[in-house]
Amino acid sequence: MRQVGITGVGSYLPEEVITNFDLEKIVDTSDEWIRTRTGIRERRRASSEEAASDLSLVAAEKALACAEVAAEDIDLIIVATVTPDMFFPATACLVQDRLGAKRAAAFDLSAGCSGFIYALAVASQFIANGTYNTALVIGVDVLTKIINWEDRSTCVLFGDGAGAVILQPVEPGQGLLAVHLGADGSGGRFLEMPAGGSRQPATLDTVKAKLHSIHMNGPEVFKFAVRILGEASLAVLEKANLTKADIDFLIPHQANIRIVEAAIKRLGLEAEKVFVNLDRYGNMSSASIPVALDEAYREGKLKVGANVLLVSFGAGLTWGSAVLRWSLPPKG
Repeated sequence: MRQVGITGVGSYLPEEVITNFDLEKIVDTSDEWIRTRTGIRERRRASSEEAASDLSLVAAEKALACAEVAAEDIDLIIVATVTPDMFFPATACLVQDRLGAKRAAAFDLSAGCSGFIYALAVASQFIANGTYNTALVIGVDVLTKIINWEDRSTCVLFGDGAGAVILQPVEPGQGLLAVHLGADGSGGRFLEMPAGGSRQPATLDTVKAKLHSIHMNGPEVFKFAVRILGEASLAVLEKANLTKADIDFLIPHQANIRIVEAAIKRLGLEAEKVFVNLDRYGNMSSASIPVALDEAYREGKLKVGANVLLVSFGAGLTWGSAVLRWSLPPKG
């Protein structure tokens, strides 16, 4: 089995910025209320012309440039998303066509906000066993398209974005050291978009009832997240034969600052070892971790040889964590 590592990173954020003060004008909330409960100050919103594949394409092109890999050399494309351009064809196929990655297999993966780590785990297996040499993994979500802007408990939380990584074989002892995935479907009802599928196909009534938007039981999701981020982190460290003291850098899912702070406390980490950008982007679901990964890399926070822990939770309910020994040197 070959070692698999990240050899390129890239991200894309839509231009429009929605601040908490903007939200004060359309829903009963305030900047102070949002900041104290979530840590979010602003988020990005895709334009009416932008869909998941548009955001993905830009992030993918940047990751390819970073890795110095041609689109024709991609063997596999996985897009992690809950907001695809459409049910089918897969957004990954649309990206494959626009990139010109003609020989790449392509499919979407749905695991909520845990989607990127799930996709990372799946893609890495193909490279580790020698089936493929180069994979493109994209985490993208355009959640502002499925928000109920009258629901102040959810509309303040989410933003749009895309992050991408290139996976390839790396030297022994580097790259992905371990992954840990999990799910508890009994909690699926706590975070869902009820209509639009085969259970409740789209009708005039489902649209009027706003069943094609995010529905969340905030207290239940919060309790789950506070517990699972710590547990998933410790589980993957054990698989990698590492301890909390071995963590050099943590990139958690960017959902809520109180959830992140609980994970930091559980792991006993100093603040400078943790990357947080949720104040600027909110919860971008599957894009959360790869966007943060790209920013941390470009800011010089990821040193070659560092043990980097990624951990997330999401709809399903799902969770995922991964430990990488960082192998991508700074560019330029």
